[in-house]
Amino acid sequence: MANQEQGNPVVLIETSQGNVTAELWPDKAPKTVENFLGYVDEGFFDGLVFHRVIPNFMIQGGGFTPDMRQKPTKAPIINEARADTPNSRGTLAMARTGEVDSATAQFFINLIDNTYLNHTARTPKGFGYAVFGQVLEGMDVVDKIAAVPTGTIGPFENVPRTPVVIRSIRRVP
Repeated sequence: MANQEQGNPVVLIETSQGNVTAELWPDKAPKTVENFLGYVDEGFFDGLVFHRVIPNFMIQGGGFTPDMRQKPTKAPIINEARADTPNSRGTLAMARTGEVDSATAQFFINLIDNTYLNHTARTPKGFGYAVFGQVLEGMDVVDKIAAVPTGTIGPFENVPRTPVVIRSIRRVP
C-alpha cells in the first residue's frame, strides 16, 4: 500500500465484520470521489450490505439492504477509469453495468490484482472500472468478508448467507 497523500480524504467503513480505513484519490478520479463522498455525507451507505462476495476477485457493496432490496440512487456518473490507476489488491473501484457510464453508489474492493478490469481503451470493452482509492488499514477485515459463506438469493448470486452489514461510512477528520 502506498502512503496516504497529504490532504486526500479518508473514510472509515464500519462493518459487521470489522473496520476498514480507505484513502480516496480525488486527483485520479475527482467526480467519482465527489460522488462517493456525497453518498457518505448523507449517510446513504448506513445499513446496506456487501451483497456480492467472490473470493480471489472482489467484495461489492453500497446498493442493497440486508433483504436484497436495491436502494434508489442519484443519476449515474461518468467513468473515470485510467490506465495509470489499476485495479490492484486493496483498491476501491466503482461497480457498473455493461454500460461504461453507469456507476452510481455501488463500489467494490479488489481482493487481488484484477488486471482485466483495468482501462485499456476508450471502447465499451476496454474502458475498465474506475479506481478511486485504496485500503489503508483493514485488509484483514476485507479478507475476512471474502471468506464468508455465500449462496443465491432470488436472482442474486454470491450473496453472503449471513449479511455483512455496512454500519456506516464516515469521513475521518
